[in-house]
Amino acid sequence: MILVFDSGLGGLTVFAGIAPLRPSADYVYVADDAVFPYGRLEEPVLIARVRSIMEAMIAQARPDIVVIACNTASTLVLPDLRARWPEIPFVGTVPAVKPAALHSKSHMISVLATPGTVARDYTRDLIRDYAAHCDVALVGSRRLAPIAEAFMHGQSVDDAEIAREIAPCFLESDGKRTDHVVLACTHYPLLLSHFERLAPWPVAFVDPAPAIARRVDHVLCERGFAPADHKAAPRLGAAVFTSGREAEGPLVRLLQERSLAQQSAPTILSP
Repeated sequence: MILVFDSGLGGLTVFAGIAPLRPSADYVYVADDAVFPYGRLEEPVLIARVRSIMEAMIAQARPDIVVIACNTASTLVLPDLRARWPEIPFVGTVPAVKPAALHSKSHMISVLATPGTVARDYTRDLIRDYAAHCDVALVGSRRLAPIAEAFMHGQSVDDAEIAREIAPCFLESDGKRTDHVVLACTHYPLLLSHFERLAPWPVAFVDPAPAIARRVDHVLCERGFAPADHKAAPRLGAAVFTSGREAEGPLVRLLQERSLAQQSAPTILSP
């Protein structure tokens, strides 16, 4: 059983990376949309909230591994979760600074994240350890995650607003330009087609989902689970929304495409 958790729908980008590597696994996807977005929560409140959800979902689903598919939560709550459940591996989501710095030709990269992730010491430590040779722009957006969430619910989005949010990522200096943009929020790949279309010049947008998926597969193998049969038909997984909101329209199709069906949330998950 693989449990994938996010504050909203962004974790579906990570789920979409994991599912092809482990198609026959049982899945539960949990979206804490009742209190989305996490960036507005004080740190102690966020830690307590995620822990309470894990208490309920681990007791119900008994997962073999938990994926925290949220950068804001991962950079803050993973030590607490690992201490509380040492028998369960927790795989987090961190900004993909290392591969961006490794592959950048101009040595100019940007990290597009939520303000909370931008402010974390963890993010700055990654830059110090893996991108000291690069000029790194940290860009915190309060609007992109809600825009992505709205887009997945079938609402129209404003290209001009998206363009304004990503504009600080694109810098020029001494004849060089930003050539890699790290998508350090799992919601952001949901808007990738918009980013590519609205970018002032072509860059590599770095999605962490493939690396997270490989890590999940590796951890499961380390724990004695047999390598996956990639020809196996995917099983129908469960999608839990803490708001209790009924999925409809584009979201229903999005879940169906990922072999997920909505399931009622335990009452303990209400905010």
